[in-house]
Amino acid sequence: MHGAWPRVRDALWPVLQQATAAALSWWAARNVFDHHVPLFAPIATLIALNTPVGGRGTNAVRVLSGVVAGVVVGHLAFRFLGHDAPSVGVAVLCALLVALVIDGERITMAQAAVGAVISVAAGQQAAVDRVLDALLGAGVALVFSQLLFPPHPLALLRRAEAATLEGLSRALDLTARALDEPEEERDLQPWEELRPVYALLDDLGGTRDDTIAVARRTLLWRGRREPVDEEIASTKYLDLLGNSCLTLIRGASALDTRHRRTFARTVRGLSGVLAALAAAPANHAVRLRATRRALDIVRGAPDADGGQALPVAVGESVRLVAEDILVFAGADVDEAARALREGATDVRIGAPPRLRWPPRPRRRRPRGPSA
Repeated sequence: MHGAWPRVRDALWPVLQQATAAALSWWAARNVFDHHVPLFAPIATLIALNTPVGGRGTNAVRVLSGVVAGVVVGHLAFRFLGHDAPSVGVAVLCALLVALVIDGERITMAQAAVGAVISVAAGQQAAVDRVLDALLGAGVALVFSQLLFPPHPLALLRRAEAATLEGLSRALDLTARALDEPEEERDLQPWEELRPVYALLDDLGGTRDDTIAVARRTLLWRGRREPVDEEIASTKYLDLLGNSCLTLIRGASALDTRHRRTFARTVRGLSGVLAALAAAPANHAVRLRATRRALDIVRGAPDADGGQALPVAVGESVRLVAEDILVFAGADVDEAARALREGATDVRIGAPPRLRWPPRPRRRRPRGPSA
Protein backbone atom coordinates (compact mmCIF):
# COMPACT_ATOMS: atom_id res chain seq x y z
CA MET A 1 0.00 0.00 0.00
CA HIS A 2 2.94 2.31 0.61
CA GLY A 3 3.87 2.04 -3.07
CA ALA A 4 0.31 1.77 -4.40
CA TRP A 5 -1.02 5.07 -3.09
CA PRO A 6 1.55 7.28 -4.89
CA ARG A 7 0.84 5.40 -8.14
CA VAL A 8 -2.91 5.94 -7.79
CA ARG A 9 -2.49 9.58 -6.76
CA ASP A 10 -0.17 10.46 -9.65
CA ALA A 11 -2.18 8.62 -12.32
CA LEU A 12 -5.73 9.38 -11.16
CA TRP A 13 -6.27 12.43 -13.39
CA PRO A 14 -4.99 10.79 -16.60
CA VAL A 15 -7.06 7.67 -15.80
CA LEU A 16 -10.20 9.77 -15.39
CA GLN A 17 -9.47 11.38 -18.75
CA GLN A 18 -9.10 7.97 -20.39
CA ALA A 19 -12.41 6.73 -18.97
CA THR A 20 -14.28 9.86 -20.07
CA ALA A 21 -12.71 9.83 -23.54
CA ALA A 22 -13.55 6.13 -24.01
CA ALA A 23 -17.19 6.75 -23.07
CA LEU A 24 -17.34 9.69 -25.48
CA SER A 25 -15.84 7.59 -28.30
CA TRP A 26 -18.38 4.82 -27.69
CA TRP A 27 -21.29 7.28 -27.76
CA ALA A 28 -20.06 9.00 -30.92
CA ALA A 29 -19.43 5.73 -32.77
CA ARG A 30 -22.89 4.46 -31.89
CA ASN A 31 -24.80 7.64 -32.67
CA VAL A 32 -22.72 9.23 -35.45
CA PHE A 33 -21.55 6.14 -37.39
CA ASP A 34 -24.48 3.95 -36.31
CA HIS A 35 -22.26 1.06 -35.19
CA HIS A 36 -24.31 -1.45 -33.20
CA VAL A 37 -21.26 -2.65 -31.24
CA PRO A 38 -18.70 0.19 -31.43
CA LEU A 39 -15.69 -1.60 -30.00
CA PHE A 40 -12.75 -0.17 -31.91
CA ALA A 41 -13.41 3.55 -31.36
CA PRO A 42 -13.04 3.48 -27.55
CA ILE A 43 -10.19 0.97 -27.87
CA ALA A 44 -8.33 3.32 -30.22
CA THR A 45 -8.89 6.17 -27.77
CA LEU A 46 -7.58 4.16 -24.84
CA ILE A 47 -4.51 2.97 -26.75
CA ALA A 48 -3.72 6.54 -27.80
CA LEU A 49 -4.09 7.97 -24.30
CA ASN A 50 -2.43 5.06 -22.50
CA THR A 51 1.03 6.62 -22.59
CA PRO A 52 2.90 9.27 -20.57
CA VAL A 53 1.15 12.61 -20.74
CA GLY A 54 3.64 14.29 -23.05
CA GLY A 55 3.34 11.62 -25.76
CA ARG A 56 -0.42 11.19 -26.03
CA GLY A 57 -0.89 13.31 -29.13
CA THR A 58 1.94 11.54 -30.95
CA ASN A 59 0.52 8.20 -29.85
CA ALA A 60 -2.88 9.07 -31.35
CA VAL A 61 -1.28 9.83 -34.70
CA ARG A 62 0.64 6.55 -34.57
CA VAL A 63 -2.54 4.59 -33.87
CA LEU A 64 -4.31 6.20 -36.80
CA SER A 65 -1.43 5.80 -39.25
CA GLY A 66 -0.98 2.15 -38.26
CA VAL A 67 -4.66 1.34 -38.71
CA VAL A 68 -4.88 3.04 -42.10
CA ALA A 69 -1.71 1.31 -43.34
CA GLY A 70 -2.92 -2.09 -42.14
CA VAL A 71 -6.39 -1.72 -43.64
CA VAL A 72 -5.06 -0.63 -47.02
CA VAL A 73 -2.56 -3.49 -47.17
CA GLY A 74 -5.14 -5.97 -45.92
CA HIS A 75 -7.68 -4.89 -48.51
CA LEU A 76 -5.14 -5.34 -51.30
CA ALA A 77 -4.20 -8.78 -49.98
CA PHE A 78 -7.87 -9.80 -49.75
CA ARG A 79 -8.54 -8.60 -53.30
CA PHE A 80 -5.58 -10.32 -54.99
CA LEU A 81 -4.88 -13.31 -52.73
CA GLY A 82 -8.26 -14.19 -51.33
CA HIS A 83 -9.52 -15.17 -47.91
CA ASP A 84 -7.16 -17.77 -46.42
CA ALA A 85 -4.13 -18.25 -44.18
CA PRO A 86 -1.43 -17.31 -46.75
CA SER A 87 -3.30 -14.09 -47.46
CA VAL A 88 -3.28 -13.22 -43.74
CA GLY A 89 0.45 -13.93 -43.49
CA VAL A 90 1.32 -11.85 -46.54
CA ALA A 91 -0.93 -9.00 -45.37
CA VAL A 92 0.62 -8.91 -41.90
CA LEU A 93 4.16 -9.04 -43.31
CA CYS A 94 3.53 -6.19 -45.74
CA ALA A 95 1.67 -4.15 -43.11
CA LEU A 96 4.58 -4.48 -40.67
CA LEU A 97 7.03 -3.43 -43.36
CA VAL A 98 4.93 -0.37 -44.15
CA ALA A 99 4.79 0.48 -40.44
CA LEU A 100 8.57 0.20 -40.28
CA VAL A 101 8.79 2.69 -43.12
CA ILE A 102 6.37 5.08 -41.38
CA ASP A 103 8.19 5.28 -38.03
CA GLY A 104 9.04 1.79 -36.75
CA GLU A 105 7.26 2.32 -33.42
CA ARG A 106 5.77 -0.73 -31.76
CA ILE A 107 2.30 0.73 -31.47
CA THR A 108 2.23 1.64 -35.18
CA MET A 109 3.35 -1.87 -36.13
CA ALA A 110 0.77 -3.51 -33.86
CA GLN A 111 -2.10 -1.44 -35.20
CA ALA A 112 -1.01 -2.06 -38.80
CA ALA A 113 -0.87 -5.82 -38.24
CA VAL A 114 -4.28 -5.89 -36.53
CA GLY A 115 -5.81 -3.77 -39.28
CA ALA A 116 -4.44 -6.11 -41.93
CA VAL A 117 -5.85 -9.20 -40.16
CA ILE A 118 -9.29 -7.62 -39.80
CA SER A 119 -9.35 -6.57 -43.46
CA VAL A 120 -8.55 -10.08 -44.69
CA ALA A 121 -10.66 -11.94 -42.15
CA ALA A 122 -13.81 -9.78 -42.04
CA GLY A 123 -13.96 -8.17 -45.44
CA GLN A 124 -14.09 -4.67 -46.86
CA GLN A 125 -16.96 -3.29 -44.76
CA ALA A 126 -15.26 -4.28 -41.51
CA ALA A 127 -12.06 -2.64 -42.72
CA VAL A 128 -13.90 0.60 -43.49
CA ASP A 129 -15.56 0.52 -40.08
CA ARG A 130 -12.15 -0.02 -38.51
CA VAL A 131 -10.75 3.08 -40.24
CA LEU A 132 -13.76 5.16 -39.18
CA ASP A 133 -13.39 3.96 -35.59
CA ALA A 134 -9.68 4.74 -35.66
CA LEU A 135 -10.39 8.23 -37.00
CA LEU A 136 -12.97 8.81 -34.29
CA GLY A 137 -10.90 7.30 -31.48
CA ALA A 138 -7.72 9.13 -32.43
CA GLY A 139 -9.68 12.35 -32.93
CA VAL A 140 -11.17 12.15 -29.45
CA ALA A 141 -7.71 11.42 -28.02
CA LEU A 142 -6.27 14.46 -29.83
CA VAL A 143 -9.06 16.70 -28.54
CA PHE A 144 -8.39 15.56 -24.98
CA SER A 145 -4.60 15.74 -25.23
CA GLN A 146 -4.16 18.87 -27.34
CA LEU A 147 -7.21 21.07 -26.69
CA LEU A 148 -8.99 20.19 -23.46
CA PHE A 149 -6.13 18.97 -21.27
CA PRO A 150 -2.81 19.82 -22.90
CA PRO A 151 0.20 18.97 -20.72
CA HIS A 152 2.29 21.74 -19.24
CA PRO A 153 5.79 21.45 -20.77
CA LEU A 154 7.66 22.60 -17.67
CA ALA A 155 5.57 20.38 -15.42
CA LEU A 156 6.60 17.38 -17.52
CA LEU A 157 10.27 18.29 -17.17
CA ARG A 158 10.06 19.02 -13.45
CA ARG A 159 8.45 15.66 -12.71
CA ALA A 160 11.24 13.91 -14.60
CA GLU A 161 13.84 16.08 -12.84
CA ALA A 162 12.40 15.22 -9.43
CA ALA A 163 12.39 11.49 -10.22
CA THR A 164 15.98 11.61 -11.48
CA LEU A 165 17.24 13.62 -8.50
CA GLU A 166 15.46 11.31 -6.08
CA GLY A 167 16.99 8.25 -7.73
CA LEU A 168 20.49 9.75 -7.62
CA SER A 169 19.98 10.72 -3.98
CA ARG A 170 18.95 7.17 -3.14
CA ALA A 171 21.99 5.76 -4.94
CA LEU A 172 24.38 8.02 -3.01
CA ASP A 173 22.63 7.21 0.26
CA LEU A 174 23.07 3.48 -0.37
CA THR A 175 26.74 4.11 -1.11
CA ALA A 176 27.18 6.09 2.12
CA ARG A 177 25.65 3.25 4.11
CA ALA A 178 27.97 0.77 2.45
CA LEU A 179 30.98 2.98 3.24
CA ASP A 180 30.03 3.03 6.93
CA GLU A 181 29.73 -0.75 7.23
CA PRO A 182 32.51 -2.64 9.05
CA GLU A 183 34.76 -4.69 6.83
CA GLU A 184 33.51 -8.02 8.17
CA GLU A 185 29.89 -7.05 7.41
CA ARG A 186 30.61 -5.46 4.08
CA ASP A 187 28.75 -6.93 1.14
CA LEU A 188 29.42 -6.44 -2.52
CA GLN A 189 28.28 -3.11 -3.90
CA PRO A 190 24.50 -3.41 -4.43
CA TRP A 191 24.59 -2.73 -8.17
CA GLU A 192 21.04 -4.04 -8.52
CA GLU A 193 19.92 -1.06 -6.44
CA LEU A 194 21.84 1.34 -8.68
CA ARG A 195 20.59 0.00 -11.99
CA PRO A 196 17.38 2.10 -11.92
CA VAL A 197 19.57 5.21 -12.22
CA TYR A 198 20.28 4.33 -15.85
CA ALA A 199 16.55 3.90 -16.51
CA LEU A 200 15.82 7.28 -14.90
CA LEU A 201 18.37 9.02 -17.10
CA ASP A 202 16.89 7.31 -20.15
CA ASP A 203 13.37 8.39 -19.09
CA LEU A 204 14.63 11.93 -18.66
CA GLY A 205 15.81 11.95 -22.27
CA GLY A 206 12.43 10.65 -23.43
CA THR A 207 10.67 13.35 -21.43
CA ARG A 208 12.80 15.99 -23.13
CA ASP A 209 11.66 14.70 -26.51
CA ASP A 210 8.01 14.70 -25.38
CA THR A 211 8.34 18.23 -24.03
CA ILE A 212 9.76 19.50 -27.31
CA ALA A 213 6.84 17.88 -29.15
CA VAL A 214 4.31 19.44 -26.77
CA ALA A 215 5.85 22.89 -27.13
CA ARG A 216 5.88 22.63 -30.92
CA ARG A 217 2.53 21.03 -31.61
CA THR A 218 0.16 22.16 -28.86
CA LEU A 219 -1.77 25.32 -29.71
CA LEU A 220 -1.70 26.48 -26.11
CA TRP A 221 2.11 26.56 -25.85
CA ARG A 222 3.21 27.15 -29.43
CA GLY A 223 5.20 30.34 -29.76
CA ARG A 224 6.24 30.34 -26.09
CA ARG A 225 9.23 28.04 -26.24
CA GLU A 226 11.94 30.19 -24.67
CA PRO A 227 11.31 29.05 -21.05
CA VAL A 228 11.01 25.45 -22.25
CA ASP A 229 14.31 25.62 -24.12
CA GLU A 230 16.00 27.07 -21.02
CA GLU A 231 14.75 24.25 -18.81
CA ILE A 232 15.70 21.60 -21.38
CA ALA A 233 19.23 22.99 -21.40
CA SER A 234 19.23 22.78 -17.60
CA THR A 235 18.08 19.15 -17.57
CA LYS A 236 21.01 18.16 -19.77
CA TYR A 237 23.25 18.82 -16.78
CA LEU A 238 21.29 16.12 -14.96
CA ASP A 239 22.79 13.65 -17.43
CA LEU A 240 26.24 14.90 -16.45
CA LEU A 241 25.24 14.79 -12.79
CA GLY A 242 24.15 11.18 -13.16
CA ASN A 243 27.46 10.22 -14.70
CA SER A 244 29.34 12.12 -11.98
CA CYS A 245 27.38 10.33 -9.24
CA LEU A 246 28.04 6.92 -10.77
CA THR A 247 31.75 7.73 -11.07
CA LEU A 248 31.81 8.80 -7.40
CA ILE A 249 30.01 5.61 -6.37
CA ARG A 250 32.44 3.44 -8.28
CA GLY A 251 35.50 5.18 -6.86
CA ALA A 252 34.24 5.36 -3.28
CA SER A 253 33.35 1.65 -3.30
CA ALA A 254 36.98 0.78 -4.08
CA LEU A 255 38.46 2.78 -1.18
CA ASP A 256 40.19 1.11 1.74
CA THR A 257 38.50 1.02 5.14
CA ARG A 258 40.07 4.22 6.52
CA HIS A 259 39.18 6.35 3.51
CA ARG A 260 35.74 4.78 3.14
CA ARG A 261 34.67 6.09 6.52
CA THR A 262 36.09 9.56 5.93
CA PHE A 263 34.21 9.90 2.64
CA ALA A 264 30.93 8.42 3.94
CA ARG A 265 29.84 11.73 5.47
CA THR A 266 30.60 13.62 2.26
CA VAL A 267 28.64 11.20 0.11
CA ARG A 268 25.71 11.29 2.53
CA GLY A 269 25.74 15.09 2.45
CA LEU A 270 25.54 15.13 -1.34
CA SER A 271 22.65 12.68 -1.12
CA GLY A 272 20.80 15.11 1.15
CA VAL A 273 21.37 17.97 -1.29
CA LEU A 274 19.88 15.94 -4.14
CA ALA A 275 16.93 14.89 -1.98
CA ALA A 276 16.18 18.53 -1.15
CA LEU A 277 16.31 19.47 -4.84
CA ALA A 278 14.05 16.55 -5.73
CA ALA A 279 11.37 17.81 -3.34
CA ALA A 280 11.08 21.18 -5.12
CA PRO A 281 13.23 21.41 -8.26
CA ALA A 282 11.53 24.63 -9.44
CA ASN A 283 11.86 26.53 -6.15
CA HIS A 284 14.52 29.24 -6.30
CA ALA A 285 15.07 29.29 -2.53
CA VAL A 286 15.55 25.51 -2.48
CA ARG A 287 18.05 25.75 -5.32
CA LEU A 288 19.95 28.49 -3.53
CA ARG A 289 20.17 26.49 -0.29
CA ALA A 290 21.28 23.44 -2.27
CA THR A 291 24.14 25.33 -3.90
CA ARG A 292 25.34 26.68 -0.56
CA ARG A 293 25.17 23.26 1.02
CA ALA A 294 27.08 21.71 -1.91
CA LEU A 295 29.83 24.34 -1.52
CA ASP A 296 30.03 23.60 2.20
CA ILE A 297 30.36 19.86 1.52
CA VAL A 298 33.21 20.36 -0.93
CA ARG A 299 35.05 22.63 1.52
CA GLY A 300 34.68 20.01 4.24
CA ALA A 301 35.56 17.03 2.05
CA PRO A 302 38.50 14.95 3.35
CA ASP A 303 41.94 15.49 1.89
CA ALA A 304 43.88 12.59 0.41
CA ASP A 305 46.66 11.77 2.89
CA GLY A 306 49.91 11.04 1.14
CA GLY A 307 48.49 11.94 -2.26
CA GLN A 308 47.16 8.45 -2.94
CA ALA A 309 45.67 8.20 -6.39
CA LEU A 310 42.29 6.68 -5.56
CA PRO A 311 41.30 9.09 -2.74
CA VAL A 312 42.40 12.00 -4.93
CA ALA A 313 40.18 10.71 -7.74
CA VAL A 314 37.23 10.30 -5.35
CA GLY A 315 37.74 13.86 -4.11
CA GLU A 316 37.69 15.09 -7.69
CA SER A 317 34.46 13.15 -8.26
CA VAL A 318 32.94 14.92 -5.26
CA ARG A 319 33.80 18.28 -6.82
CA LEU A 320 32.34 17.21 -10.17
CA VAL A 321 29.07 16.18 -8.51
CA ALA A 322 28.91 19.50 -6.68
CA GLU A 323 29.69 21.46 -9.87
CA ASP A 324 26.91 19.69 -11.78
CA ILE A 325 24.51 20.44 -8.91
CA LEU A 326 25.43 24.13 -9.03
CA VAL A 327 24.99 24.38 -12.79
CA PHE A 328 21.66 22.53 -12.74
CA ALA A 329 20.47 24.87 -9.99
CA GLY A 330 21.14 27.86 -12.24
CA ALA A 331 24.78 28.86 -11.75
CA ASP A 332 26.98 29.80 -14.67
CA VAL A 333 29.42 27.04 -15.62
CA ASP A 334 32.52 29.20 -15.20
CA GLU A 335 31.26 30.76 -11.96
CA ALA A 336 30.48 27.33 -10.50
CA ALA A 337 33.97 26.07 -11.29
CA ARG A 338 35.52 29.22 -9.84
CA ALA A 339 33.45 29.04 -6.65
CA LEU A 340 34.50 25.44 -6.04
CA ARG A 341 38.13 26.16 -6.84
CA GLU A 342 38.30 29.17 -4.52
CA GLY A 343 36.27 27.61 -1.69
CA ALA A 344 33.49 30.20 -1.93
CA THR A 345 30.48 30.08 0.39
CA ASP A 346 27.95 31.32 -2.16
CA VAL A 347 27.38 31.51 -5.90
CA ARG A 348 24.91 33.49 -7.94
CA ILE A 349 22.11 31.48 -9.54
CA GLY A 350 19.39 32.56 -11.93
CA ALA A 351 15.67 32.18 -11.34
CA PRO A 352 14.11 28.99 -12.73
CA PRO A 353 12.18 29.58 -15.97
CA ARG A 354 8.41 29.85 -15.65
CA LEU A 355 5.60 29.41 -18.14
CA ARG A 356 2.24 30.82 -17.11
CA TRP A 357 -1.18 30.67 -18.70
CA PRO A 358 -2.68 32.99 -19.66
CA PRO A 359 0.50 34.81 -20.68
CA ARG A 360 1.04 38.12 -19.02
CA PRO A 361 0.68 41.10 -21.34
CA ARG A 362 3.84 42.98 -22.03
CA ARG A 363 4.16 46.31 -20.29
CA ARG A 364 4.31 49.22 -22.66
CA ARG A 365 7.19 51.55 -22.18
CA PRO A 366 6.09 55.13 -21.49
CA ARG A 367 6.63 57.34 -24.44
CA GLY A 368 8.72 60.42 -24.10
CA PRO A 369 7.33 63.91 -24.65
CA SER A 370 6.45 64.60 -28.23
CA ALA A 371 8.66 66.96 -30.13
